[in-house]
Amino acid sequence: MASSAQHPQPRRAGIVGASGYTGAELLRLLDSHPEISVEVITADSQAGSRLDEVHPWLAPLGNRELVPTTPDAVDGLDVVFCGLPHEASIELVPQIMDRVGHVVDLSAGFRFKDPAVYPRWYGFTHAHPELLDVAVYGLSEMNRDALVDARLIATPGCYVTAAVLALAPLVSGGHVADTGIIVDAASGVTGAGRRAEISYAFTTVDEDLTAYGVAGHRHTPEIEMGVGGRVLFTPHLAPMNRGILATCYAQPLTDGARTTDGLLDALATRYAGERFIQVSDAMPHTKACLGSNLVQITARYDERTDTAIVISALDNLTKGASGGALQAANIALGLDESAGLSRIGVAP
Repeated sequence: MASSAQHPQPRRAGIVGASGYTGAELLRLLDSHPEISVEVITADSQAGSRLDEVHPWLAPLGNRELVPTTPDAVDGLDVVFCGLPHEASIELVPQIMDRVGHVVDLSAGFRFKDPAVYPRWYGFTHAHPELLDVAVYGLSEMNRDALVDARLIATPGCYVTAAVLALAPLVSGGHVADTGIIVDAASGVTGAGRRAEISYAFTTVDEDLTAYGVAGHRHTPEIEMGVGGRVLFTPHLAPMNRGILATCYAQPLTDGARTTDGLLDALATRYAGERFIQVSDAMPHTKACLGSNLVQITARYDERTDTAIVISALDNLTKGASGGALQAANIALGLDESAGLSRIGVAP
């Protein structure tokens, strides 16, 4: 891995789609990054607006103007973070790949190697399937070596990050079966992005909890890809701004997986030394992860039903999106992996 000492000047970054929640979160995180300087912030519908008008909490960053999203706007930058809808990213990324050092895409546009996934689960045909083999999946704890010097990084989904980090070590280690896995997860409203639909209005969401995307949510194939097994996934919309809690169920295969201590030991062994994953017997809390890049994980064995239960919590905008993207970008750029990221939540 390259030493940051070889690059005395800050890396020049651009955030495409800075009017959305993931773009705003990247700006918040990068404000404390010692080696990345945000030089360009773009938007489409909000182009021409001041940053402090669009995101009042970012007012200390100054009254910078959001410029239109064009390839010329990011030309020559060291790294560009794309916070656009899937098809918009698929259109833009090929136009900027040869103009910038690294592209970190937060959409699902480049997460799969098989282009057939897109019409089946996302409803469109991929316009640039040649880039799917170029893209490196950006879940750092699972794909760290491949991320070194990666030119195009596909950041995983928020639900996916919670489920995969909870389950993948147990499936790959042969502790639990790779079929019959159930993931029930709840997300804060920001998981849907910055949207004006009545479904996400305060009076609709407040004091309510509902399932959606039942028996066919588009994150299902990505969870299965990361977990390495067949998964039934049901997401829920929770009346909170941000956070994900995932409760996962699997069939144990070994004597060790038929004890709580055995499950916890398997997870702790896999994640030993991982700065942003905390395995303990304490119950995870979304609020404990608020604003941080931390994932809390615990496990239990239910003897009555012979079931392994794994529970994880994270902030969907940080570790589940912008924080995970920055972590992967740090690796690709040869920087300290934790730069700009905290593992301490904001509470109360």
